[in-house]
Amino acid sequence: MKVRSKAPLRLGLAGGGTDVSPYSDIYGGLILNATINLYAHCTIEETQSGKIEIYAADLNKHVSYDMQSHLPIDGCLDLHKGVYNRLVKDFRIKPKPFKITTYSDAPAGSGLGSSSTMVVCILQAFSEWYNLPLGDYEIARLSYEIERIDLGLSGGKQDQYAAAFGGFNYMEFLQDDHVIVNPLRIKPWVVEEMESSMLLFFTGVSRSSAEIIDEQKKNTREKNSIAIEAMHKIKQSAIDMKTAILRGDIQSFASILGQAWEEKKKMANSITNPSIQHVLEKAMSAGAVAGKVSGAGGGGFIIFVVDPTKRKDVERALDSCEGRVVNFQFSEKGSQSWKIFENHE
Repeated sequence: MKVRSKAPLRLGLAGGGTDVSPYSDIYGGLILNATINLYAHCTIEETQSGKIEIYAADLNKHVSYDMQSHLPIDGCLDLHKGVYNRLVKDFRIKPKPFKITTYSDAPAGSGLGSSSTMVVCILQAFSEWYNLPLGDYEIARLSYEIERIDLGLSGGKQDQYAAAFGGFNYMEFLQDDHVIVNPLRIKPWVVEEMESSMLLFFTGVSRSSAEIIDEQKKNTREKNSIAIEAMHKIKQSAIDMKTAILRGDIQSFASILGQAWEEKKKMANSITNPSIQHVLEKAMSAGAVAGKVSGAGGGGFIIFVVDPTKRKDVERALDSCEGRVVNFQFSEKGSQSWKIFENHE
């Protein structure tokens, strides 16, 4: 038997960074995001090898272990091993031989939440394989704990919930890691208009979000007034953007996105750089209305809002920049998994 799963990556539209402790613990965070048709993928195959094999196909990394209840966390494919270790511990799963293969449609450090989405995807596959009683909230929460607590990786909370739930979500992040996900009912024509009016550009540069996030944490702890005031305005942008999208007001959506980017740059020094600014200026000079980096910043994907009649002008202008335009559509479904039996292959 095989089990497969996939989980959608997300665009951070507004409120990014306010889901990170200690800001969310002190002030409460608000995020507006939406999943797209780029995914993390996972396959688990039962084997007779007596081994636990892990293969990250996109990274071309492979590790193999004798069957055991705890795999070493040593810097190589720790996300995969962290999920396995936690499930064996929490659900008293008896180890058995298997091979797990994963890949992502976007590289780590792209600003689409790919690392956290991969954790959700792997957890979804194991949940299907072992018939674990895990709903969307449980998968998101457990993924967050594996990544942030068990593995000690810096980051926020939105990515896990976006991948588990899917669609457009307005998320509230409160004290004690309490999270409320509010799915938004967006009219179909608004979704179509947003897809027509948005352009996604991959800079070709992957970056570690940890350093940027650690600087944001430091600014909050040290009560850096400029950074905290920027965070407050970014949180407000999530409220304002939710209203704009529900009304189908694309002009206000663009304006809020652009203003939020100006505030975001005040949160940490490394959020932007000359190459990012060059791409933004090229697009804006060709007719883009607004732009911002998705995720923590420093590289990865840039979201632009454009008049659909000027879309090709913007794309041509970006041809001179390193990187590429990536076509996308919004995705309604969260993480999914299914079993494949040998006689059905």
